[in-house]
Amino acid sequence: MPGQSRFPLPLIAAFFALYVIWGSTYLVIRIGVEYWPPLMLGGIRFVIAGGLMYAFLRWRGVPAPTWAQWKAAGMIGILLLSCGNGAVTVAEHSGVTSGVAALAVATVPLFTLLCGYFWGARNTRLEWAGIMLGMIGIGMLNLGSNLQSSPLGAGLLLFAAAAWAFGSVWSKHLPLPQGAMASAAEMLVGGVVLLIGSALSGERLEAVPPLEGWLALLYLIGFGSIIAFNAYMYLLKHVRPAAATSYAYVNPAVAVLLGIVFIGETIGIEEAVAMVVIISAVVLIGLPQWRKSKSKVVVQESA
Repeated sequence: MPGQSRFPLPLIAAFFALYVIWGSTYLVIRIGVEYWPPLMLGGIRFVIAGGLMYAFLRWRGVPAPTWAQWKAAGMIGILLLSCGNGAVTVAEHSGVTSGVAALAVATVPLFTLLCGYFWGARNTRLEWAGIMLGMIGIGMLNLGSNLQSSPLGAGLLLFAAAAWAFGSVWSKHLPLPQGAMASAAEMLVGGVVLLIGSALSGERLEAVPPLEGWLALLYLIGFGSIIAFNAYMYLLKHVRPAAATSYAYVNPAVAVLLGIVFIGETIGIEEAVAMVVIISAVVLIGLPQWRKSKSKVVVQESA
């Protein structure tokens, strides 16, 4: 409409949340694991965030998930949150810098395409080129001093990216609850599994966390798990999917910058080159999505 802003304030706020808040969670996790055991931190984060979302949605009249939906959401929550986010948290606890962790997780679109192939999806040549370039970037990332000094962290980050990708693809074939209720159920189950893992592994709080530790936890609950997720859902409804998923190549740059500015993290030349290669690979993978989205818009306008 004439006079209507092309970029309304809610859209700008949603992109800010997706780029900056999600990118900053890697730094906040790095701070949080200084005071909390890693699995306990993730478990408390998701149980509280999921519980708050579930209570709010039920208060708004959203129906409770059925048993079949709880089982489906539970499996996806375990893959995405217990395995995916949990592995990232443990990796950062083992010494991996927040920027390198974010860069490794940026390979999720590569693993997503590979997982989708087993469900009958056929990738374009451009997407295969992105996958191959991304694998080269992963190899270069593992040559850097940060992951060389933490083989466990390197393995955990690749496992996290693969688990998140597999869960994302599988979720499309499962009877999940509608809308935000799916995320609430996934957080509740994923968080409980993390807390069970924390107890079984013998994690214990050595001391009551200081204010900085509590603020990190509250930030991850409120901003990282609730606000950023709702911003992502908003963008999926109002912009092209490729634009909504563009966080995959913005978050690493944000995480690296915040890590350098706030806690003095550094990255070597290998990691810097790997970042360029991996981000380029994700852009290649996203190009076919942009083209398909634009072609759909043209068809709709001409209809």
